[in-house]
Amino acid sequence: MSQISLSKLNKHYGGMQHAVKDVDLTIADKEFVVLVGPSGCGKSTTLRMIAGLEAISSGEIRIGDRVVNDLLPKDRDVAMVFQNYALYLHMSVYDNLAFGLRNKKIREADIKIAIDRAAEILGLGELMQRKPRQLSGGQQQRVALGRCIVRNPKVFLFDEPLSNLDAKLRAQMRVEIKRLRVRVPTTSVFVTHDQVEAMTLGDRVVVMKDGRIQQCGTPLQVYGEPANKFVAGFIGAPSMNFFEVTIRAEEGELIAQTPFLRARVAERHKAALSAWKDRAITLGVRPEHLSINAADRNSIGAAEIEVIEQLGSEIVLETRLGDSTMTIARVDPQLPLAVGETVQLSVPSEQLHFFDPETEQAIR
Repeated sequence: MSQISLSKLNKHYGGMQHAVKDVDLTIADKEFVVLVGPSGCGKSTTLRMIAGLEAISSGEIRIGDRVVNDLLPKDRDVAMVFQNYALYLHMSVYDNLAFGLRNKKIREADIKIAIDRAAEILGLGELMQRKPRQLSGGQQQRVALGRCIVRNPKVFLFDEPLSNLDAKLRAQMRVEIKRLRVRVPTTSVFVTHDQVEAMTLGDRVVVMKDGRIQQCGTPLQVYGEPANKFVAGFIGAPSMNFFEVTIRAEEGELIAQTPFLRARVAERHKAALSAWKDRAITLGVRPEHLSINAADRNSIGAAEIEVIEQLGSEIVLETRLGDSTMTIARVDPQLPLAVGETVQLSVPSEQLHFFDPETEQAIR
């Protein structure tokens, strides 16, 4: 078993910075978990503490049935892929893959078996005699992955491994990593600031901010049921729209409204929102759930188009709704729209999100 358990994990840098705050997290054997959040949220520090590259200030880290707090990185049986690949530039691909095994005094015949397996999985066969400088960014990343595979560790750790690649290569490497998971189902922790990577790769996604875990769940859970306003705004592209609204009761219905917006509350929200009658609350609407000029009863208001982004397969609109800006994604690119045009916005009531304006916690 290679389960990872973090209990009350903390990291202080002197007396000034509390980088990781009481992190409790259990990662199951063979599970792929992604730590995601903005720069400085503590995700990479958490990963480095698991690897043994950062000393913990307090708490406990278990890998399998061992407490590894005081173990050196080489004794934790983990393999790490870094952002800059960390390849030895003077060595061939083969020697880069063999380096760690040779340090462990593994027989050369066994090293070749391990390297041949990794090369077959990652398509490195034709690159074995090249030096890292002769490889593309994607090829270097595959070599870095191969170096982990040959070690057959209990845990894979990925520290923003795709951030130096261009958009096309990032997409290709996401596919490579998903294929790798099928062939080599090892417990994995992946750190990224890119929520697309988090959503596409993770069995579970851990959203962090200011050193704390904000929410941990499947990609669909953190997208569809965000725990708070931060998670709601961070997960999803374009970001969720937010409005300060007042909840009113009208003829047995609850209505969220501003002078320019009026949205009916879905049945599933009524019990939670009944305590918010005649009070201010934060309404969240995802851009992809908005429609324009749709003939349905969930119309929320009229907005003026300010910006049109033509993406080929879809259009993203920036609109002005009263004194607020609202983003609308995935509009039919064939629609004849023009800047300055007024469109009617609508959204299914079930897709509305509500947050406490003081605590920013979701209200359900």
